Amino acid sequence: MARNFSYEGLSETIQVRDAHQIDVGILTDYLRTKLDGVGNVIEVLQMRAGQSNPTYLLRCGGVEWVLRKKPPGVLLPSAHAVEREYRVQAALIDTDVPVARMLHLCEDPDVIGTPFYIMERMVGRVFHVNSVPDVTPQERAQIWDVMNDVLARIHRVDWAAHGLSDFGKPGNYFTRQIGRWGKQWRLSKQGDIPEMEKLIDWLNAHVPDDDETTVVHGDFRLGNMMFHEERSEVIAIFDWELSTLGHPLGDLAYNVMPFYMAPDEFNGLKGLDLVSMGIPSPDDYVRKYCERTSRPLFDLTFYIVFSLFRMAAIAEGILARAASGIASSANAKEVGSMTGRYAERAWGLVEEKGLH
Repeated sequence: MARNFSYEGLSETIQVRDAHQIDVGILTDYLRTKLDGVGNVIEVLQMRAGQSNPTYLLRCGGVEWVLRKKPPGVLLPSAHAVEREYRVQAALIDTDVPVARMLHLCEDPDVIGTPFYIMERMVGRVFHVNSVPDVTPQERAQIWDVMNDVLARIHRVDWAAHGLSDFGKPGNYFTRQIGRWGKQWRLSKQGDIPEMEKLIDWLNAHVPDDDETTVVHGDFRLGNMMFHEERSEVIAIFDWELSTLGHPLGDLAYNVMPFYMAPDEFNGLKGLDLVSMGIPSPDDYVRKYCERTSRPLFDLTFYIVFSLFRMAAIAEGILARAASGIASSANAKEVGSMTGRYAERAWGLVEEKGLH
């Protein structure tokens, strides 16, 4: 029997949005030759969560799968890379990084309008709110510690041994990323935000010398993980669209970014009583990660500024898709409106540290 889990108090699935309709008959005929268990009719629902690539729950009899596709419309270069998502998860299935099993990749846009892939349907708990309400402080501490451990696991993967040597360009990660997101910002921008141009200049002038390379998830956060129904154990990490070979501290900084944002600033933790809640301080969280990856402690400032800048560029892209009517999520305008606040917070951190 299908089971729906809460997404911020709402059901996990909704009826497919008008902008994301697909031809169910054509899809069914196609999948009947690719997957076991596909009968005459597939029921298709849309997953409520997700800002970038539309995600669907497929049902046929007692079997369920998940389909993830590129959104319709004109897309920015290198964006919405479902093919890369499929490849990296397929490569990681035999490591200690928890991922769903990949079942089929279709790169032909003529089937349902864009490339897509099918993966195993996972059932568990997803915590979309970083403060993790409705659990005990002890369980909350375990959830945050497990998240820290899983991030360290990703960064310990021997990417060459798992066929990912050409998954990205080793070295110069931040230089390339600043260029990429600066370009995405300029292509997506819906209005002027002076801090964004200042951030591009500052980041380019402060790229660290260290050029370490690991697999990076690119969107590593609590809401992109599924936990076991009863234990504080991650059973799958989702949304690998931004994954590549890159610098692991970019992933870490993005993961701790909520500590620098207030609760009313899209899921932040700043100002909350973390001790009583069981959530570690950002310093303790980073220290634990360093222990797990055998890394000396370091100054996180550049990496946090970069992560806030990148989030601003991503948010502007979401706002642009909302303006064109092809956004993947109902709250896309709300998320997209955060561009200015992310940019201001990043530049404020530069000024606070006296680095401008």
